[in-house]
Amino acid sequence: MAGAVTVETSVTPSAAGRAHRIAVIGGGPGGLYAAALLKRLDPTREVTVWERNAPDDTFGFGVVLSDETLGGIEHADPAVYAALQAEFVRWDDIDIVHRDRRHTSGGHGFAALGRRRLLEILHDRCRDLGVELRFRTEAPPAAALSAEYDLVVAADGVHSLTREARADVFGPALTTHHCRYIWLAADFAFDAFRFEIAETEHGVLQLHGYPFSPHESTVIVEMREEVWEAAGFAELDERESTERCAKIFADALGGRPLRGNNSTWINFRTVTNSRWSDGNTVLLGDAAHTAHFSIGSGTKLAVEDALALAACLEEQPDIPAALQAYEAERRPVVASTQRAARASLEWFERLPDYLDQPPRQFAFNLLTRSRRVTHDNLRLRDADFTRAVERDFGCPDGTPPMFTPFRLRDLTLRNRVVVSPMDMYSAVDGVPGDFHLVHLGARALGGAGLVMTEMVCVSERGRITPGCAGLYTDEQAESWRRVTDFVHAQAPGTAIGLQLGHSGRKGSTKLMWEGIDEPLPDGNWPLDAASPLPYRPDSQTPRELSRAGLTEIREQFVDAARRADRAGFDLLELHCAHGYLLSGFLSPLTNHRTDAYGGDLSGRLRFPLEVFDAVREVWPAGRPMTVRISATDWAEGGTTAEDAVEIARAFAAHGADAIDVSTGQVVSHERPAYGRSYQTPYADRIRSLTGIPVITVGAVSSWDDVNSLLLAGRADLCALARPHLYDPHWTLHAAAEQGYAGPGAPWPAQYRAGSRRPQTGRTDAPKQRLKLGD
Repeated sequence: MAGAVTVETSVTPSAAGRAHRIAVIGGGPGGLYAAALLKRLDPTREVTVWERNAPDDTFGFGVVLSDETLGGIEHADPAVYAALQAEFVRWDDIDIVHRDRRHTSGGHGFAALGRRRLLEILHDRCRDLGVELRFRTEAPPAAALSAEYDLVVAADGVHSLTREARADVFGPALTTHHCRYIWLAADFAFDAFRFEIAETEHGVLQLHGYPFSPHESTVIVEMREEVWEAAGFAELDERESTERCAKIFADALGGRPLRGNNSTWINFRTVTNSRWSDGNTVLLGDAAHTAHFSIGSGTKLAVEDALALAACLEEQPDIPAALQAYEAERRPVVASTQRAARASLEWFERLPDYLDQPPRQFAFNLLTRSRRVTHDNLRLRDADFTRAVERDFGCPDGTPPMFTPFRLRDLTLRNRVVVSPMDMYSAVDGVPGDFHLVHLGARALGGAGLVMTEMVCVSERGRITPGCAGLYTDEQAESWRRVTDFVHAQAPGTAIGLQLGHSGRKGSTKLMWEGIDEPLPDGNWPLDAASPLPYRPDSQTPRELSRAGLTEIREQFVDAARRADRAGFDLLELHCAHGYLLSGFLSPLTNHRTDAYGGDLSGRLRFPLEVFDAVREVWPAGRPMTVRISATDWAEGGTTAEDAVEIARAFAAHGADAIDVSTGQVVSHERPAYGRSYQTPYADRIRSLTGIPVITVGAVSSWDDVNSLLLAGRADLCALARPHLYDPHWTLHAAAEQGYAGPGAPWPAQYRAGSRRPQTGRTDAPKQRLKLGD
């Protein structure tokens, strides 16, 4: 636990070079708690807090703290912990009310108290310890304080003047989001954390409510900016807004009124900083970072910051080392929280997209929106609720969601796991060899429902590297037949799919492990693309394809598809992602054509759809075709999430059975936002807006993630790459770890003896019964 240090009541004064005189800017919970901890750790310190408001001025109402945060407080300051414990309201349930249906999920464990009471407790503790509190007083600028004090703690909030004064050092980035919200209160206590959805003539509103005392609750009302405008809230004052919200959510409130506290409608802003310290000045709490209220309060993060800062100042030899250690400790924790918070706030921004989900799936989707709550831990919290969601999904008893079958045309996949296409760069003259047989065969034996080949190139000129596999000769087709025959004979029930593509402007490069995307030093071949734009400054410039060139390449796709049919593949995927040829037509960053194959999205779609139609015509009618797309270029001016939805709709209208949703790799200057399941929101958006089946891919690494994404309705299939490199039997091991032994993951007869996890250590040691004294 960050900052979980046990503190004695008597400590020696700070060593030379350590913080003795400390200034704290901001008297919110984070600043006050930091001041109390630092004074308690060394009573000889001079600690002063500046707060421009009066002691009883506060905004908002209730504060929620986690058991983890409370554990750190208990270790660091039992007096504060005891005072908090006496005030907390605790509850376990979450109620989700939508279209007159209420679903309750239990076992969550919340603790809250009033923000004003929290401040009173911290004020009292600071006074007891001898911290000087200066209320109704603007703090001097941090630059002036830093010359007089050993340490300046800037806890001056989301609008931090300290941060803005040294923006060149701290490097702040502020992102304003798309919903308006207002903090209100009700004079009764909800008996659960309540989410309620209101569908009005102007759009969708949501209520977030929770108790913070035996007789009071926080109520946050939120809606998208355009709904707020259409509903006329922009013209209402605080009283009128409060009355209007109480009327809209009269059922949730039992007809009782709401009240404000200088409450205004605001947009949430995510704050990040490239640095958290400047000399002896350090940012803490909202000044350094914010996280959306829908996954917890900023107070929680600020208190944890204070714990970590105090601990680092004790553990490190001097202030620079302490501030460096503080940031190193807290930054990854905060980044993880902000990723979860962003996923949660974006879920609420997109709430209208989910309204037509089955009621319990909607509730499960809401509960797992941030990925902090998952299928597995929700099952532990509330097994009955989770089983009901599984039954609605169609899981037979005892069957995890990932092991339910899925049908595409005449192909039924026995489970929802896909071995994602992964380039192996190990072919000779485009011919797959023993490596491909063993590589793909091993993953087929490993239990996945669908095993995909790497991108297989439609021509010699369409290769990425000299080691890329192809399907432009009969010899290559015969070698692929060897692989598909093995899969069908030795791993019956496993489907094998072919990903078909052309490198476009990203061809004629070194093998990945020799220098990814780097041009070959010699032996280059000419490149073809939508427009004559090199991928990198040192890349070869491709030729812009003429009408004749487009026709030639389309026919190469058709010939390869015919060979794929003869080679025995069960599914064919058209690769329109990652900046390769067809992707290069789709993105406005790589397609600058002025003819019918460029311009607006319909023009940029023209050639990829022509290729799809031509391939679909020769591909057997009962076998499915999917399309992989890059749903964003992660670059300004590129493909947007809205474009991706229209691209998916277009391919589905032409007969695509599913969209394999990836992102990026289209331009070399991309800036991806990596993180757990980071591409899933794009798949989710396509699925929810179009109803087209989707495959999600990208940092989906655990079977718990797979079950959670499927059960929430964010994807139909989950493709995993690196986990299958780490463990070819990933799917079978996932079944064993979940205690599943059904038809969705049968072990090959030869491997059945290994279907249980082997023991990893001695288990026959006698248990300790007695402990004798010295």
